Amino acid sequence: MPPFVAFAGVLGGLAVVRWAYKTAVKINQELEEMRLSRVAETARTGDIQKLKRDPVTGAYRPG
Repeated sequence: MPPFVAFAGVLGGLAVVRWAYKTAVKINQELEEMRLSRVAETARTGDIQKLKRDPVTGAYRPG
């Protein structure tokens, strides 16, 4: 009986790992789609903020 319990535990562990992997892949795909749509929306509307260099400090500032 103990080998059967160990085998069932291993199969259960593999099932949990497989579920976690599929869930992580799905979440990453959704996040990448959202990021790409946000970039496309910004490019389409022309809301890309430009930076100009301040001649006194040399720092880049919106403008």
